[in-house]
Amino acid sequence: MTAPAPESDTTLLVIAKQPVPGRVKTRLVPPCTYEQAASLAEAALADTLGAVLMTPARRRVLILDGQPGPWLPPGFDIVPQCGGPLDERLAAAFAAVSGPALLIGMDTPQVTPALLTVDWGTADAAFGPAADGGFWALGLRAPDPALLRGVPMSTATTGAIQRARLVKAGLRVLDLPQLRDVDTAADAVAVARQAPRSRFAARTRELATVLSRADHLLRETA
Repeated sequence: MTAPAPESDTTLLVIAKQPVPGRVKTRLVPPCTYEQAASLAEAALADTLGAVLMTPARRRVLILDGQPGPWLPPGFDIVPQCGGPLDERLAAAFAAVSGPALLIGMDTPQVTPALLTVDWGTADAAFGPAADGGFWALGLRAPDPALLRGVPMSTATTGAIQRARLVKAGLRVLDLPQLRDVDTAADAVAVARQAPRSRFAARTRELATVLSRADHLLRETA
Protein backbone atom coordinates (compact mmCIF):
# COMPACT_ATOMS: atom_id res chain seq x y z
CA MET A 1 0.00 0.00 0.00
CA THR A 2 1.41 3.42 -0.98
CA ALA A 3 1.97 5.71 2.00
CA PRO A 4 0.43 9.20 1.86
CA ALA A 5 2.70 12.00 0.63
CA PRO A 6 4.06 14.55 3.13
CA GLU A 7 1.83 17.29 4.44
CA SER A 8 1.31 20.78 3.01
CA ASP A 9 -1.09 23.60 3.85
CA THR A 10 -3.66 22.48 1.30
CA THR A 11 -6.72 20.31 1.86
CA LEU A 12 -7.48 18.17 -1.19
CA LEU A 13 -11.17 17.52 -1.84
CA VAL A 14 -12.57 14.87 -4.17
CA ILE A 15 -16.29 15.00 -4.93
CA ALA A 16 -17.55 11.67 -6.19
CA LYS A 17 -20.36 9.15 -6.48
CA GLN A 18 -20.13 5.55 -5.39
CA PRO A 19 -19.59 3.64 -8.68
CA VAL A 20 -22.92 1.83 -8.73
CA PRO A 21 -24.34 0.63 -12.09
CA GLY A 22 -27.03 2.98 -13.32
CA ARG A 23 -25.84 5.91 -11.19
CA VAL A 24 -22.48 6.78 -12.74
CA LYS A 25 -21.18 7.43 -16.25
CA THR A 26 -24.60 6.86 -17.79
CA ARG A 27 -23.56 8.78 -20.91
CA LEU A 28 -21.39 5.75 -21.75
CA VAL A 29 -24.59 3.70 -22.13
CA PRO A 30 -24.69 2.75 -24.94
CA PRO A 31 -22.23 1.48 -26.11
CA CYS A 32 -21.41 0.21 -22.60
CA THR A 33 -23.74 -1.61 -20.29
CA TYR A 34 -24.43 0.06 -16.95
CA GLU A 35 -22.11 -2.46 -15.30
CA GLN A 36 -19.28 -1.68 -17.72
CA ALA A 37 -19.78 2.06 -17.27
CA ALA A 38 -19.63 1.62 -13.50
CA SER A 39 -16.41 -0.37 -13.79
CA LEU A 40 -14.85 2.48 -15.77
CA ALA A 41 -16.06 4.95 -13.15
CA GLU A 42 -14.54 2.83 -10.38
CA ALA A 43 -11.19 2.72 -12.19
CA ALA A 44 -11.26 6.49 -12.74
CA LEU A 45 -12.08 7.08 -9.08
CA ALA A 46 -9.32 4.75 -7.91
CA ASP A 47 -6.77 6.52 -10.12
CA THR A 48 -7.93 9.92 -8.89
CA LEU A 49 -7.69 8.93 -5.24
CA GLY A 50 -4.27 7.43 -5.88
CA ALA A 51 -3.00 10.72 -7.34
CA VAL A 52 -4.43 12.65 -4.39
CA LEU A 53 -2.78 10.23 -1.97
CA MET A 54 0.60 10.92 -3.57
CA THR A 55 0.14 14.71 -3.40
CA PRO A 56 1.34 16.63 -0.33
CA ALA A 57 -1.73 17.74 1.64
CA ARG A 58 -2.79 18.83 5.10
CA ARG A 59 -5.91 16.73 4.77
CA ARG A 60 -7.54 14.55 2.11
CA VAL A 61 -11.34 14.52 2.02
CA LEU A 62 -13.72 12.46 -0.10
CA ILE A 63 -17.10 14.16 -0.49
CA LEU A 64 -19.06 11.03 -1.25
CA ASP A 65 -22.54 10.32 -2.59
CA GLY A 66 -22.95 6.71 -1.46
CA GLN A 67 -20.84 4.30 0.54
CA PRO A 68 -17.08 3.62 0.55
CA GLY A 69 -15.86 0.51 -1.24
CA PRO A 70 -12.65 -1.43 -1.86
CA TRP A 71 -11.54 1.32 -4.26
CA LEU A 72 -10.96 3.68 -1.29
CA PRO A 73 -7.39 3.67 0.07
CA PRO A 74 -6.55 4.64 3.66
CA GLY A 75 -5.76 8.28 4.34
CA PHE A 76 -9.07 9.93 3.43
CA ASP A 77 -11.72 11.53 5.62
CA ILE A 78 -15.24 10.78 4.35
CA VAL A 79 -17.86 13.54 4.29
CA PRO A 80 -21.34 12.68 3.01
CA GLN A 81 -22.30 14.68 -0.07
CA CYS A 82 -25.27 16.96 0.46
CA GLY A 83 -28.27 16.99 -1.84
CA GLY A 84 -29.31 19.69 -4.28
CA PRO A 85 -27.86 21.01 -7.53
CA LEU A 86 -24.16 20.66 -8.28
CA ASP A 87 -23.26 24.27 -7.45
CA GLU A 88 -24.69 23.79 -3.95
CA ARG A 89 -22.85 20.51 -3.51
CA LEU A 90 -19.54 22.08 -4.54
CA ALA A 91 -20.17 25.05 -2.25
CA ALA A 92 -20.91 22.69 0.64
CA ALA A 93 -17.64 20.86 0.02
CA PHE A 94 -15.68 24.07 0.50
CA ALA A 95 -17.81 24.98 3.52
CA ALA A 96 -16.70 21.73 5.18
CA VAL A 97 -13.03 22.77 5.37
CA SER A 98 -10.84 25.67 6.44
CA GLY A 99 -7.62 26.96 4.97
CA PRO A 100 -6.44 26.53 1.37
CA ALA A 101 -8.37 23.83 -0.49
CA LEU A 102 -8.35 22.33 -3.98
CA LEU A 103 -11.40 20.42 -5.22
CA ILE A 104 -11.53 17.95 -8.09
CA GLY A 105 -14.01 15.36 -9.34
CA MET A 106 -13.67 11.73 -10.40
CA ASP A 107 -13.79 12.35 -14.16
CA THR A 108 -10.07 13.00 -14.82
CA PRO A 109 -8.10 9.83 -14.03
CA GLN A 110 -5.13 11.31 -15.91
CA VAL A 111 -4.56 13.83 -13.10
CA THR A 112 -1.11 13.84 -11.46
CA PRO A 113 0.35 15.07 -8.16
CA ALA A 114 2.15 17.82 -10.07
CA LEU A 115 -1.16 19.18 -11.33
CA LEU A 116 -2.61 19.11 -7.81
CA THR A 117 0.24 21.03 -6.16
CA VAL A 118 -0.62 24.73 -5.89
CA ASP A 119 1.71 27.56 -4.80
CA TRP A 120 -0.62 29.80 -2.80
CA GLY A 121 2.10 32.43 -2.48
CA THR A 122 1.25 33.66 -5.96
CA ALA A 123 -2.47 32.86 -6.17
CA ASP A 124 -5.75 33.26 -4.33
CA ALA A 125 -7.52 30.73 -6.55
CA ALA A 126 -6.62 27.90 -8.90
CA PHE A 127 -8.75 27.06 -11.90
CA GLY A 128 -8.49 23.98 -14.12
CA PRO A 129 -10.61 24.26 -17.28
CA ALA A 130 -12.14 21.19 -18.88
CA ALA A 131 -12.26 20.62 -22.62
CA ASP A 132 -16.07 20.52 -22.60
CA GLY A 133 -16.35 24.05 -21.20
CA GLY A 134 -16.59 23.11 -17.54
CA PHE A 135 -13.78 22.81 -15.04
CA TRP A 136 -11.93 19.86 -13.53
CA ALA A 137 -10.34 21.67 -10.58
CA LEU A 138 -11.12 24.65 -8.41
CA GLY A 139 -8.88 25.86 -5.60
CA LEU A 140 -9.41 28.63 -3.07
CA ARG A 141 -6.81 29.93 -0.64
CA ALA A 142 -9.64 31.18 1.57
CA PRO A 143 -12.67 28.97 0.81
CA ASP A 144 -15.84 30.96 0.20
CA PRO A 145 -18.90 28.89 -0.78
CA ALA A 146 -20.58 32.01 -2.19
CA LEU A 147 -18.11 31.94 -5.09
CA LEU A 148 -19.80 28.80 -6.41
CA ARG A 149 -23.46 29.23 -5.58
CA GLY A 150 -25.54 30.22 -8.58
CA VAL A 151 -22.99 29.22 -11.22
CA PRO A 152 -24.87 27.25 -13.92
CA MET A 153 -23.36 23.78 -14.11
CA SER A 154 -22.96 21.29 -16.96
CA THR A 155 -23.04 23.89 -19.75
CA ALA A 156 -20.51 24.91 -22.38
CA THR A 157 -19.91 28.17 -20.48
CA THR A 158 -19.74 26.86 -16.91
CA GLY A 159 -15.97 27.21 -16.71
CA ALA A 160 -15.90 30.71 -18.15
CA ILE A 161 -18.62 31.87 -15.76
CA GLN A 162 -16.91 30.31 -12.74
CA ARG A 163 -13.53 31.83 -13.62
CA ALA A 164 -15.12 35.24 -14.21
CA ARG A 165 -16.71 34.96 -10.76
CA LEU A 166 -13.24 34.50 -9.24
CA VAL A 167 -11.81 37.45 -11.14
CA LYS A 168 -14.75 39.67 -10.21
CA ALA A 169 -14.08 38.85 -6.56
CA GLY A 170 -10.58 40.31 -6.96
CA LEU A 171 -8.77 36.97 -6.69
CA ARG A 172 -5.45 36.24 -8.34
CA VAL A 173 -6.21 33.17 -10.46
CA LEU A 174 -3.64 30.48 -11.24
CA ASP A 175 -4.71 28.77 -14.47
CA LEU A 176 -4.02 25.03 -14.52
CA PRO A 177 -3.72 23.01 -17.74
CA GLN A 178 -6.90 22.05 -19.54
CA LEU A 179 -7.92 18.41 -19.08
CA ARG A 180 -10.54 16.26 -20.76
CA ASP A 181 -13.35 14.83 -18.62
CA VAL A 182 -14.50 11.28 -19.24
CA ASP A 183 -18.13 11.48 -20.29
CA THR A 184 -18.35 9.61 -23.60
CA ALA A 185 -16.73 6.61 -25.25
CA ALA A 186 -14.49 8.95 -27.26
CA ASP A 187 -13.42 10.65 -24.03
CA ALA A 188 -12.56 7.30 -22.47
CA VAL A 189 -10.33 6.31 -25.38
CA ALA A 190 -8.59 9.71 -25.46
CA VAL A 191 -7.95 9.83 -21.71
CA ALA A 192 -6.69 6.24 -21.67
CA ARG A 193 -4.08 7.25 -24.22
CA GLN A 194 -2.96 10.11 -21.96
CA ALA A 195 -2.53 7.85 -18.93
CA PRO A 196 -1.60 4.45 -20.42
CA ARG A 197 -0.40 2.89 -17.15
CA SER A 198 -3.49 3.82 -15.16
CA ARG A 199 -6.21 1.49 -13.91
CA PHE A 200 -8.58 3.42 -16.13
CA ALA A 201 -6.52 2.71 -19.24
CA ALA A 202 -6.32 -0.98 -18.37
CA ARG A 203 -10.09 -1.18 -18.00
CA THR A 204 -10.59 0.81 -21.21
CA ARG A 205 -8.35 -1.61 -23.09
CA GLU A 206 -10.51 -4.47 -21.83
CA LEU A 207 -13.56 -2.68 -23.25
CA ALA A 208 -11.88 -1.35 -26.39
CA THR A 209 -14.15 -3.16 -28.81
CA VAL A 210 -17.24 -2.03 -26.93
CA LEU A 211 -16.08 1.57 -26.62
CA SER A 212 -14.67 2.30 -30.02
CA ARG A 213 -13.88 -0.81 -32.07
CA ALA A 214 -10.43 0.76 -32.36
CA ASP A 215 -8.31 -1.59 -30.28
CA HIS A 216 -5.12 -0.48 -32.05
CA LEU A 217 -5.43 3.01 -30.55
CA LEU A 218 -5.18 1.53 -27.09
CA ARG A 219 -2.55 -1.10 -27.88
CA GLU A 220 -0.22 1.69 -28.99
CA THR A 221 -0.12 2.96 -25.40
CA ALA A 222 -0.11 -0.40 -23.57
